[in-house]
Amino acid sequence: MTWEREHDDEFEHLDEDDLEGGRGSASPVVTVEITGLSLYTRHGVNEAERELGQRLVFDLTFEVDGCDATVTDRVDDTVDYREVCEQVALAAQERSYRTLERLCSAVADRMLDRFGADSVRVKAAKPEPPIPLPVEQVSVEVWKET
Repeated sequence: MTWEREHDDEFEHLDEDDLEGGRGSASPVVTVEITGLSLYTRHGVNEAERELGQRLVFDLTFEVDGCDATVTDRVDDTVDYREVCEQVALAAQERSYRTLERLCSAVADRMLDRFGADSVRVKAAKPEPPIPLPVEQVSVEVWKET
């Protein structure tokens, strides 16, 4: 006797879609990740950073519950990655912040609001930080959830 036959009664309430992972199964959480988004910005503590500007590199990850594209395979039912990048650019370029912490927080808030994200991580890195010691980059990461 097979394991399935021995345990048939445990699965009576499930339909075929449930057993095969179809529509009846729990909706998966989708993670959207963008890495290495390089933008010219005007953020920083000192005036030169804000006047001259500098390149920042953004990495972000956010989770969206109930993304219909996992079932429909339709582009209209998923997150538009181009729009995500545009929203990061807008948040990073429409005003100047002194700290990367505040900038990352503003980007995170935008992801939560615009894309219905359940949680979001935003990392901003300065590849050429204005400090007198040899360092490859400095970065700050902010995590928020609804």
